[in-house]
Amino acid sequence: FRTLLSDMIAAREELVGTYREAVQSIGLASAIEGGLAVKSAAIAISRHPDVEVTRRNIMGVVVPSVVGTNLTTSIDERGTGLIGGSAYIDEASDSYSTLVEKIVKAAEMESTLKRLLVEIEATKRRVNALEYVVIPQMEEARNFIQLRLEEMEREETFRLKRFKNK
Repeated sequence: FRTLLSDMIAAREELVGTYREAVQSIGLASAIEGGLAVKSAAIAISRHPDVEVTRRNIMGVVVPSVVGTNLTTSIDERGTGLIGGSAYIDEASDSYSTLVEKIVKAAEMESTLKRLLVEIEATKRRVNALEYVVIPQMEEARNFIQLRLEEMEREETFRLKRFKNK
């Protein structure tokens, strides 16, 4: 769990850094090429990312497993052509492709972590219920039974002595 948490923190920090780079590159592309050229390049992309969510089991907890396909596109798959595109737009596209990959990775880690935390809290409540309610009740019942058995033993001993004396 702690390993997953530290991995999640690192992935989140990496995601923030990648997001800053992507915003900076798209800003630069918009400033140099113009907003219309950036929008037309975005519309021209022929392949869109696909994300598939499956389930896996970690320590008895079912958590999502997120797998992304077509997250990155090569220059020839972007629909702008090798000559028609701009280096700034290509750089922005690469930055956002990397960002999408990291978002998918971080989303899987975060959802896994949330599910594990929910299960840990539920387990903690069960442990507390056992520790503070069930176990004390059982100990009380054990003590009552023990006292009752001792009392029955004394009564039996007294009855046997009285029977011998007659």
